[in-house]
Amino acid sequence: MIGEIITIGNEIISGETQDLNAWYAAGRLTRAGLRVKRMTMVGDDPEMVTIVLRQAKHSSEFVIVTGGLGSTDDDITNEVVALALERPLCIHQEMLKKIKKIAHKRNIPVTNSLLKMAYMPSGSQLISEKGVACGFYLIEEGVPFYFLPGIPEQMRYLLDNFVLTDILNRFQVKDVRVFKLIRTYGLTEPEIAEAFRKKRALEESVIFGFYPQFPENHITITANGEDSSKVQELVEEAQKEVLGILKEHVFSVDNEELEEVVGRLLKEKGLTLSTAESCTGGLVSHRLTNVAGSSEYYLGGVVAYSNHLKESLLGVTPQTLDTFGAVSMETVKEMAEGIRKITGSDLAVAISGIAGPSGGTKEKPVGTVCLGFSSKDLSEARTYRFFGSRIQVKQNSAAMALDWIRRYLCGYPFLPGV
Repeated sequence: MIGEIITIGNEIISGETQDLNAWYAAGRLTRAGLRVKRMTMVGDDPEMVTIVLRQAKHSSEFVIVTGGLGSTDDDITNEVVALALERPLCIHQEMLKKIKKIAHKRNIPVTNSLLKMAYMPSGSQLISEKGVACGFYLIEEGVPFYFLPGIPEQMRYLLDNFVLTDILNRFQVKDVRVFKLIRTYGLTEPEIAEAFRKKRALEESVIFGFYPQFPENHITITANGEDSSKVQELVEEAQKEVLGILKEHVFSVDNEELEEVVGRLLKEKGLTLSTAESCTGGLVSHRLTNVAGSSEYYLGGVVAYSNHLKESLLGVTPQTLDTFGAVSMETVKEMAEGIRKITGSDLAVAISGIAGPSGGTKEKPVGTVCLGFSSKDLSEARTYRFFGSRIQVKQNSAAMALDWIRRYLCGYPFLPGV
């Protein structure tokens, strides 16, 4: 079945907000065996929204619209839908009851702004949601239109729990679709494309997709057919092929975050970890502690931004700092050894760098980052050069540090530095 996605909102077309809703919806629809032929962004302009909706009615078998369902003046979706599809606005009694119930619970008055959300095009069916901003759907000349709020959490809840199931049931989609997401770090998209160009024996049986998700690169494998076991076999065979091509650059085939993989490996091996960070400002520690149960293996870390703290807390010698500087392999080695000694951890990783946009020199330009690693059997340091904004340099540095831990635990070599 072929559908389209329409996103409404001035904040989208102005570039103030990323259209994550369309991205999420397209991914979920594709994995369910449905095709998206077009994604359209349109501002809060009644004339343009009307044109887009009327076109969709004649060109697609289902339509998903997000945005513009709130209580403010620029939330115009309900009014424009009524005009475009020639359905008068009516008070939806179920929605009205819901609004009054929530207003009473919160001890707030039922204002005209709240009442506005109860007016829906005639024939609309409410899609229940936990909050006030419910979605609704209607059938226009045999085409189901699903109108969802722009708030990503609400939109995803409704899409996953109602819209997908309704579309699949409505069109009786019988094909089995198997989807696999493979996550990699350390290779650029051109490098991955070049590697695949050399060996793509299964390209006629499955669909490969390449998606940069900075600082990672993701590969998708999709296959569909009526025989579920055969489809599953095709995807597994393609996965083996990808793993054979990209080897240790693959860190997950189960959609795990890099920090989840690191945590799982540390627990399996019964090892503990500590961190010493400078330019990343605690980002590695933040990612590690985002994983539930990380206290079993992560003992803690230090953000030593100044040279004084590198010396007094981590034991970096003044001679090292004077001779080589804060951003050097010698310094991060001593930082890693120092934090491992302080915490008593089995492993330690340290980072120091120049995240920019200022602070770089000819010898050490912006994006220069040094990583250090310490364990009972290894003391290692390397220098990398990352590109992009300040936050991108920090994100890449943190990812590289986590990848070092993963590679050490798996017996893989660290990625080469500059």
